[in-house]
Amino acid sequence: MVAMPLASTSPISLAAAAGGAPLLLRQLFDAATGTFTYLLAEVSSGQGVLIDPVFEQHERDLSLIRELGIELTASIDTHAHADHVTGSWLMHQATGCAIGLAAAVGAENVTMPLRHGDQIVFGSRHLTVRSTPGHTDGCVTYVLDDQTMAFTGDALLVRGCGRCDFQQGNAHTLWTSINGQIFSLPDACLLYPGHDYTGRGVTSVAEEKAFNARLGGGADERDFVGHMTNMKLPHPGKISIALPGNMRSGKPRDLPTEPLWAPIQRSFAGLPELLPSWLVEHREEVTVLDVRSLEEVEGPDGQIPGSTHIPLPELDSRQQELPRDRPLVVVCHSGSRSALATQQLIKAGHQQVANLRGGLNHWAEEGYPLSGRQTG
Repeated sequence: MVAMPLASTSPISLAAAAGGAPLLLRQLFDAATGTFTYLLAEVSSGQGVLIDPVFEQHERDLSLIRELGIELTASIDTHAHADHVTGSWLMHQATGCAIGLAAAVGAENVTMPLRHGDQIVFGSRHLTVRSTPGHTDGCVTYVLDDQTMAFTGDALLVRGCGRCDFQQGNAHTLWTSINGQIFSLPDACLLYPGHDYTGRGVTSVAEEKAFNARLGGGADERDFVGHMTNMKLPHPGKISIALPGNMRSGKPRDLPTEPLWAPIQRSFAGLPELLPSWLVEHREEVTVLDVRSLEEVEGPDGQIPGSTHIPLPELDSRQQELPRDRPLVVVCHSGSRSALATQQLIKAGHQQVANLRGGLNHWAEEGYPLSGRQTG
């Protein structure tokens, strides 16, 4: 795997926390459920945690983790969700990371049962677990070591909070949790919610104290409980699927038995990719399709021995030349044009096709042979 060094990757958002090592923070979104997933990593060590992953977004999340070269120490959930199934078990299978969830939930397959005051370590940084029940008994908030940010799940949302009318919910308990465990953080502490449906991705302790319609701006416990007990919300549509799934930490009941034709890794853009090391071992089982120009193929960069050559501009009109009974591995100089070719082939109905990650550049860096390559 090509791992980008985090400290030198300019597109990555960094949170330079006071007194601590720089952090990478990624906020990901599942539109179907309005769920935020957070990837938080220490830049210097490359270690990180994933918070509230969504089962259907597993390949997206895993691809980002692999592309950024992050060593995932734990996949953690803020509670047992009623609207989606967690992706924690899938991430554990893919990376070996711990599965973290409140011990109070009692879910299966949890390798890191969490209690109030526990610390989740990644590199030299850590998150502290604060128990914040009220939406459910097993709700927790994850607070960064320097208290500059916290991940509140459904306990506190932007200008709202989680409902209290099912799954051990209790408005009095939630009031106590928010005021005692979240509003006790510094006013400048950034709060990252588990959900939002209108595009609001972050807030702060000071903002919610002042503007939260349910419990801010001078509201007392009577106001809050009165609001929460009269909301009359519809029952979550996916609760019958989500809760049983989350009580297994997202482990499917029926695991697939048929292996893929290759150990496909997907890029963050969703593109199927293979590593040069796999192609070397399975070269005789696939067709390598080189989509560079003729001048490049015959030029100093060389080519993978035995490749089929069809320039990208000619691919649509010449697809009948490609075998349908063998997988295709597509290659170009850097993996960019071959990525476009891979997309075209998938749209044309090819079931077994993948881009060679990093192209000939990566192939040569790994020391694999290229016919016609000129060095020096």
